[in-house]
Amino acid sequence: MSFESNPILDKLPEHLKQFIKPQDYEEYTAINQAVWRYVMRKNVDYLSKVAHRSYVEGLRKTGISIDRIPNMYGMNRILQEIGWAAVAVDGFIPPAAFMEFQAYNVLVIASDIRQLEHIEYTPAPDIIHEGAGHAPIIANPEYAEYLRRFGEIGCKAISSAKDFELYEAVRHLSIIKEASGTPKKDIEKAEKHIAKLQNNMGEPSEMALIRNLHWWTVEYGLIGTVDDPKIYGAGLLSSIGESAWCMTDKVRKIPYSIEAAHTSFDITQPQPQLFVTPDFAFLSQVLEEFANSMAVRKGGLSALRKLINSKELGTIELSTGLQVSGNFENAIDFEGKPVFFQTKGPTALAFREKELVGHSTQHHYDGFGSPMGKLKGINLAIEAMSPRDLKAYNIFEGQTITLEFEGGITISGEIVTGTRNLKGEIILITFRNCTVNHKQKILFKSDERLYNMAVGEHIVSAFNGPADLQSFDLIDHEITSTTSKTEIAPEKKKLEKYYQQVREFREGSNTTISRHKVFEQLAVEFPGDWLLSIELYELAKTNGDLDFAMEIASHLEIVKQNHPRFGHLIDDGLQLVDLQLIPK
Repeated sequence: MSFESNPILDKLPEHLKQFIKPQDYEEYTAINQAVWRYVMRKNVDYLSKVAHRSYVEGLRKTGISIDRIPNMYGMNRILQEIGWAAVAVDGFIPPAAFMEFQAYNVLVIASDIRQLEHIEYTPAPDIIHEGAGHAPIIANPEYAEYLRRFGEIGCKAISSAKDFELYEAVRHLSIIKEASGTPKKDIEKAEKHIAKLQNNMGEPSEMALIRNLHWWTVEYGLIGTVDDPKIYGAGLLSSIGESAWCMTDKVRKIPYSIEAAHTSFDITQPQPQLFVTPDFAFLSQVLEEFANSMAVRKGGLSALRKLINSKELGTIELSTGLQVSGNFENAIDFEGKPVFFQTKGPTALAFREKELVGHSTQHHYDGFGSPMGKLKGINLAIEAMSPRDLKAYNIFEGQTITLEFEGGITISGEIVTGTRNLKGEIILITFRNCTVNHKQKILFKSDERLYNMAVGEHIVSAFNGPADLQSFDLIDHEITSTTSKTEIAPEKKKLEKYYQQVREFREGSNTTISRHKVFEQLAVEFPGDWLLSIELYELAKTNGDLDFAMEIASHLEIVKQNHPRFGHLIDDGLQLVDLQLIPK
């Protein structure tokens, strides 16, 4: 897998690079280019009136063209000037990875483009949504910092097992809905499955809640006042249907607050309500308010239980700064505080995001468990003990000792050594011939192996993923050649040929074709196609061939009668051409 890198992309860890795929620009057809051009021309015309002022300015700064799909590499070089980069990815990627890219100032762009049939909106991520929606608005420095900070916090959010199941279902729907020829019953089945999952998610995880915040701000956010809002959310900026719909009274406008985290959304339907933030600074204020409720900041027993319920790789940080990364499976608590934790499978220990020497997953290959908290009857936590205190309680090398913790956890064995942090506090105590008990139950008994006891009075933080990214092999994603690879029917190839001929004529690379002949063939062979007729109408009007333009307009009236759902798209396309040709 190769892609053109730059100093920003060079900083990406390998587990994020696994999602990057080549853009394959040559695979875009002339129909794809026409879809991009129509959406962008309509968007720029309409959004210049209703979008936040940063949008149109951002289009210019990010080098996004109205007339052609952006080349990722050229766009990347321009984005670098504002401290960001862009990469093409394989459609929907896991939410935590998506947000972690943002934390590195990298915009992920699904390089596929929606079909003509879904020109107004698609649930699948595509280059119109990502490139024309997300990229321009990040040219605003305050918003760009919000996006980076959101990624930094969001990638630490703890998921549930049901979150991943929902992610897989949504990814599946996005693929089959954009694949040409998918039976309607298959799409309906996938939509029903998503609805069933959404109705049975149980208590929402941190990731589910922060995804709600992401949806109501980054994707579907409005800014200003409830009475006079402007658009900044990428989902709205890239949807020619919903950007107009959201400005009507049919969509309820609500002042943005932390309540957005508890407001669910349906990705397959237009949104019935939207949140309005007074300014970009307020977005960051609400984000920090939400972060204060997360395990990464609260710690404690509830944080540990979130990791256990997630069944995913996560990390706890103790009050000494010792970090334990693994799949947590058990906790013992006493008076609302954890007194013992246990991981299963490969586990690594770290301090300040750097793995401790001798405590890799190879060393702790079958899990790690440890008591924590205060010793029974002693008010001073172990990490707070001075060398004199430790000596007084017989906690030093060579001593065979039994330590009894609050909550009924005891550990007996010979102390071999201790590991200290930079402050000189003990973070690990190593035993040989060691037994760990909870009341009468043996939790661990060492034979030949040494036992390492974590030192920490309490859990100060818990979060998704490992403390040190180098501790675990996180490469598990296989890139698909495309999210919707289907055999192109012969008639579709013929239609693409007509689109290509018109595109080459407009760009001046082949002016020998007869536009009249193309139109005649189109009207006979593809009577339901409307977009190419719009492009021919534009060329006719531009070249002063008004009789030809009238002929095309008459044909489009017939298309509207036979295909009413395209009526507003045709009217808008004709109006765009007519308005742009009016002398300023």
